[in-house]
Amino acid sequence: MIPGRLSSARPWTMLEGIMRGAVRTPAGLRLSRLLPQQGHPRPLSMGCVDCTKHREPPGKKPLSEKKLKKHFVDCRRVLVRGGGGGSGMSCFHSEPRKEFGGPDGGDGGSGGHVILRVDRQVKSLSSVRSQYQGFSGEDGGSKNCSGRGGAALYIRVPVGTLVKEGDKVIADLSCPGDEYIAAHGGAGGKGNRFFLANDNRAPVTCTPGEPGQERVLHLELKTVAHAGMVGFPNAGKSSLLRVISNAKPAVASYPFTTLKPHVGIVHYADHQQLAVADIPGIIQGAHQNRGLGLSFLRHLERCRFLLFVVDLALPEPWTQLEHLKYELEKYKEGLSSRPHVVIGNKIDLPQARAHLAPLQAHLGQEVIALSALTGENLEQLLLHLKVLYDAYVEAELGQGCQPLRW
Repeated sequence: MIPGRLSSARPWTMLEGIMRGAVRTPAGLRLSRLLPQQGHPRPLSMGCVDCTKHREPPGKKPLSEKKLKKHFVDCRRVLVRGGGGGSGMSCFHSEPRKEFGGPDGGDGGSGGHVILRVDRQVKSLSSVRSQYQGFSGEDGGSKNCSGRGGAALYIRVPVGTLVKEGDKVIADLSCPGDEYIAAHGGAGGKGNRFFLANDNRAPVTCTPGEPGQERVLHLELKTVAHAGMVGFPNAGKSSLLRVISNAKPAVASYPFTTLKPHVGIVHYADHQQLAVADIPGIIQGAHQNRGLGLSFLRHLERCRFLLFVVDLALPEPWTQLEHLKYELEKYKEGLSSRPHVVIGNKIDLPQARAHLAPLQAHLGQEVIALSALTGENLEQLLLHLKVLYDAYVEAELGQGCQPLRW
């Protein structure tokens, strides 16, 4: 039995004591020359926590759903295949004391469809994979039992998704709950019971299931919002969207441009919600695919009215509005003539106030001068947005259409 004093000693101290008692060292020779040199004695046993701390991961971890949603994707090429149908069964009824029971092979189940479904919780096409395979149907069984059909495979897409096959638009999913069958499942095969006839009382023929439909589709997202915010880079669109809505686009004290659209919701007292989209990438020559070009100009097509944001700190700010309208008109005729309002940002700067009067005189219309940094005159913008939204709702109801609700 080990005494309590020895059992409480450290393992390295016990080993050193054994070596001193068992080995007689000559005079002038230290024990450190016989034992291995170590700066810090390592214990004989390590805990599980220490072992797992130094263990390398087996491979590259897939992106989590939270990290995946950070990437905004508005174009996706998808290969979809419907589920294959189940094969039919060829068999005959078997029962004691009953001869010639006849064929009783059941039919195979049909393959499942691949369906695109609009989900309001999905904001981009980042969660859509590059290919999908539908569920196959089961084979037929004996006793005239048909196989179970394959379940439908649903792909969640955001509101405003265009489905293209080649250059042709085959579906426009612009309302919540819209569905489109992207690939049909194959039909199930027939069992030998199906081929029973007066001239063929014992058929052995059965057919295999058909393969599912295979298609290559191009999904294209066009942001659905009531108002589209248009302006050149560094005009203050992202800062303005942060102060009037719950959106949180990146802003900083140095010049840079937004790389993906952001949609913010403006809440009013009567429980109405108005969606405002910040459209990036508008520069001179954007209609010729310069810069971000056509990647984000298409997001303006579904906006009911526009907000032109100009930088009042720059000289001759009316030239910004002329260039913006020119780019929109070159991209799609009539896009710049939609109901709009001109917003002069950065009124807090001294040189901006001097440019406000010439801008209003040159345009001949009201300009909402405000500051997204200090919050000056934001109430006038919110009231004008409400007027534009009420006019849009009244026009839609007058045509018998349902206005866009958020």
